[in-house]
Amino acid sequence: MRGLLLMVICLFASLAHADGLAEPKGPVILTISGAITQTNGPNVARFDREMLEALERRIITANTPWFDAKHDFEGPLAAAVLDAVGAQGSTMRVFALNDYASDVPVADVREFPVIFATHLDGEMMSVREKGPLFLIYPFDEFPALFNEVYFGRSVWQIARIEVIE
Repeated sequence: MRGLLLMVICLFASLAHADGLAEPKGPVILTISGAITQTNGPNVARFDREMLEALERRIITANTPWFDAKHDFEGPLAAAVLDAVGAQGSTMRVFALNDYASDVPVADVREFPVIFATHLDGEMMSVREKGPLFLIYPFDEFPALFNEVYFGRSVWQIARIEVIE
């Protein structure tokens, strides 16, 4: 009886991650929790750089208030990241490495091609350069976004996200 019970427990444990995300093979650079349906850890989705690089990507060329000139920012679409984790909420609470946080409406990333930039002008972003992830809006494509509201949502040095509401 114990053997049967152990087999059933093991079966359910393996099924719990069968439809989830792959396990990260490298260092985890992003952890997502909250209202998500796809996980690869206890109530969390963890991404290494390779997993993020595999998602649909985009380059945004834009002027920003953080740099003196126009730059190319490249990374996965924020919508693709949310889709990968089965996000069910209406808000992303985005946390930086220093615990700064900003609430970003999920509607923003569904309406605009917002990215989690991993590269700046073709080079991988380091923490010193606002990496490993920097939420970037397409400011030049949508000039109405170039204001304090969206600047405040453009978190850099992103470490984790909580999907809420």
